[in-house]
Amino acid sequence: MSYEAVGFDYIEEEREMEDFDNEFEDENYGRDGGELGLDDYDMLTKVTDTTAAQARKGKDIQGIPWDRLNITREKYRLTRLEQYRNYENVPSSGESMDKECKPTQKGGNYFDFFHNTRSVKPTILHFQLRNLIWATSKHDVYLLSNYSVMHWSSLTGKLTEILNFSGHVAPNEKHPGSLLEGFLQTQISTLAVKDDFLVAGGFQGELTCKCALFRTPIPLQVELKPAVDSADCRLHFNFTIVEWTPVESILYGGSIGGSNATINLRLDKGGVSFCTRTTYDDNAITNAIEIYDGLRGGIHFMASNNDCGVREYDMEKFQLLNHFRFPWPVNHTSISPDRRIITVVGDHTEGLLVDSQSGKTVATVVGHLDYSFASAWHPDGRTFATGNQDKTCRVWDVRKLSSPTAILKGNLGAARSIRFSSDGQFMVVAEPADFVHVYSTKSDYKKRQEIDFFGEISGVSLSPDDESMYIGIWDRTYASLLQYNKRHTYGYLDSFL
Repeated sequence: MSYEAVGFDYIEEEREMEDFDNEFEDENYGRDGGELGLDDYDMLTKVTDTTAAQARKGKDIQGIPWDRLNITREKYRLTRLEQYRNYENVPSSGESMDKECKPTQKGGNYFDFFHNTRSVKPTILHFQLRNLIWATSKHDVYLLSNYSVMHWSSLTGKLTEILNFSGHVAPNEKHPGSLLEGFLQTQISTLAVKDDFLVAGGFQGELTCKCALFRTPIPLQVELKPAVDSADCRLHFNFTIVEWTPVESILYGGSIGGSNATINLRLDKGGVSFCTRTTYDDNAITNAIEIYDGLRGGIHFMASNNDCGVREYDMEKFQLLNHFRFPWPVNHTSISPDRRIITVVGDHTEGLLVDSQSGKTVATVVGHLDYSFASAWHPDGRTFATGNQDKTCRVWDVRKLSSPTAILKGNLGAARSIRFSSDGQFMVVAEPADFVHVYSTKSDYKKRQEIDFFGEISGVSLSPDDESMYIGIWDRTYASLLQYNKRHTYGYLDSFL
């Protein structure tokens, strides 16, 4: 992948693409042809959320006032489709795939628009890396906003800073291999959050780990400050939940040996646990991180790096368990549900299936025409998907790797992010901008829901229970966090979610 350290204006420098609001500068005229005044322009860009009820009445989900612009939404969509330039490392790879892709049926309706939050401002630092949105419950979302990792609660409507990388970040725990001096002004390239663990990767090979919970038994009557809407935690000691009672910003509950205890349930515990630099090579950017349950227990994470390495760490002692090397920069890895096989994709048209213990390649998948930046496993353990800059997502069956079971074409650009739902019913594919596709696995990926908006996508995430889907939109004017909720056969169930 491109390894230059790009700033927040990377799109102009790296891709010569214009922001959504800049594209509208020439269109900022009223329907009557008169130029908009300052007050009119302020109204156009005023920060307002959009609710499901407002959207049903006709309000644009992003709050874009099309009725006051000299262009319709439909016309601007055609303009974007014609003018958006997909980034390619292999010239014309996207056009070459048209013959192989079979059209899929639009019209699926699996997730309903619920809310667009304009106060949340997702950002991205590298145009090829789009894994910066993570939902740990249907109400809790973690995201990158400039130099900060933020937590958004859709239940309380509160935005909280979890980590700020603009200054000095140093660990408050001692572990072998940890850089006690920490880092200064870390540019975050990728992020992963799962359960009570957060790992952020940087442009210079930095890894910063933060744990919400103490990893050893905590003293009784500890008072920390979790979110009142986060009651699902994974504990590292024998703790039985009795009940949860919100008291201001603290949740009391459970028992250890019959005594009450107060438990920290969110990542706003002060400090970080571990800092390290994976490599001092010039080509050091951390491209992707995955947190998962280890094959023999415990929580592990895997970092994919531009120095052609994949490193596995445990999250109890933060020790390096494995370091696998490959002949090209690794852009993304994902581990199979049984924890035995790793999908490895990167700066090569081929993808690899690798033994998670030995690092040996057990199979190669062939078909993509450009570099890949996304992969994911279906819960069945047989199916996995790869996303590529040739504008396709390919679905594979490990029992027959000679050809993919499906080749799914995007509208604008690369398949930058892929997520399977926990129940295996859906596969979510995010393009770099404007489109997120939700495919029905039951229909053999022939039917999909197309979610259509305007702006660069910082990431997409399904909550662990599949009830909510969050999409981060990066734009100078219309940056926001979209929330969609799973549609139920019986609509009255939605009132309980």
